[in-house]
Amino acid sequence: MKHENRIAGQDAVLLAARTLLSLLFLIFGWEKITHYSGTLQYMVQVGAPLPALATIVAIGMELFVSIAIILGIATRPLSILLAIYTLGTGLIAHHYWTMTGMARFENEINFWKNISIIGGLMLLYATGPGAYSLGAWFGKQSAANKVGKAVGDPR
Repeated sequence: MKHENRIAGQDAVLLAARTLLSLLFLIFGWEKITHYSGTLQYMVQVGAPLPALATIVAIGMELFVSIAIILGIATRPLSILLAIYTLGTGLIAHHYWTMTGMARFENEINFWKNISIIGGLMLLYATGPGAYSLGAWFGKQSAANKVGKAVGDPR
């Protein structure tokens, strides 16, 4: 038996959550693409494997995946993909356990922020994008077309 535990305004809350959760990635993805050479230098500095490829992956994940999640396109699989990416960036760039002093303190904060963001992405995976999303809109269009074809509607 499936229980619907929806709250009033849940779809608006999910839209706000998708936007707020993705905003960090969108902002820094834009920074990475508009300052590509600086991003590449940063990837070299933090010891990212294959820095040129890592730069392209970071831009794609942070800019394009965040836009897709905000719009509600393929929200569930992209949330998991972004969560895995976020864990990877935490392990590669914020490995506070190898640092000392202020660098350790700053990177410990950033590492655990990444872990918290992963929690939000997992919730987004569990809930889906909500009704205010392109995924829901296209899904409704697809469902309407299937129903129409099933009953002989020429849509």
